[in-house]
Amino acid sequence: MSKLKVAVVGCGAISERRHIPEYEANPNVELVAFVDIIKERADKFAEKHGAKAYTDYNEMLNEIKPDAVSVCTPNALHAPVSIAAAKAGAHVLVEKPMAVSEEEGLAMIEAARNNGVYLMVGHNQRLMPPHMKAKEILQSGKLGKVLTFRTAFGHPGPEGWSVDGKESWFFRKEEAIMGAMGDLGVHKSDLIRWLLEDEVAEVAAFVSTLHKEDTDVDDNATCVLRMKSGTIGTLVASWTYYKGGDNSTTLWCENGVMKIGTHADDQVIVELCNGSVEKYKVGAMATNEKQTASGVIDEFVRCITTNTPPSISGEEGLKSLNVILAAFASQDTKKVISL
Repeated sequence: MSKLKVAVVGCGAISERRHIPEYEANPNVELVAFVDIIKERADKFAEKHGAKAYTDYNEMLNEIKPDAVSVCTPNALHAPVSIAAAKAGAHVLVEKPMAVSEEEGLAMIEAARNNGVYLMVGHNQRLMPPHMKAKEILQSGKLGKVLTFRTAFGHPGPEGWSVDGKESWFFRKEEAIMGAMGDLGVHKSDLIRWLLEDEVAEVAAFVSTLHKEDTDVDDNATCVLRMKSGTIGTLVASWTYYKGGDNSTTLWCENGVMKIGTHADDQVIVELCNGSVEKYKVGAMATNEKQTASGVIDEFVRCITTNTPPSISGEEGLKSLNVILAAFASQDTKKVISL
């Protein structure tokens, strides 16, 4: 089998730490092009891989005609780059949030469909071992119905992660459009939908910029969600967890409680009402400091090479995005938003 020719658009932190190394490790992939508006960044990776460097993604798509493209740009460019890649006949893996509006998301889905290519969204939380184990336990039925939940994702903010530090695009509203909610909150809206196999029906939210200076993107959000099934819970996203980052979910169910990511060694803990306790060591969640393989790249490559539509599809990404957009609408209108 000939190798998949892959191009990476956007050569910042997520490319450097996740996409590029995971493509490198995949035997079915040849990295053929790198695009970044800062030419030196694209050059660095192109030299290493004997690939071509570009500052213009349209020029790259025309010349290289890659089989697949990873879109790792600032949020505002996710849709235009993804649509251009799909129109050029390339499968698309786009970072989250997939887009910055529902209209953009729908246009991306349509472009992929019309051009016979896959669109996958990088919601890596679904592929992390603790979350996969948690879903397996939920599906076993031993906990019964999930009644309430709390899911949170917080860290000190992108300045410690982004290649540009405090000067990062993450803090520039016109490029980021949204802050902690687009960075972290959308991961949790995707996770809770997938874990519970349920859709969000209503959202009420407080979304604020509490502490980051010289920016008007949100750095904190606390949301109340009601699911279609009636289950209610909270979703929190924060860039101001300066001590004690959090990527945890607790589900209170009819027959007990499940704690995911609350304990360093036992990543999933099930405490049943009958007094029994089950602890699972299934491997830690990936963090900014400790990059374990996300699984996203391998899944994307597997879908293409086996002609299997991705489960983390554009449609799925859009449903998760719409929860976040509803949170902003709730903040703006001071109302509960129905989806």
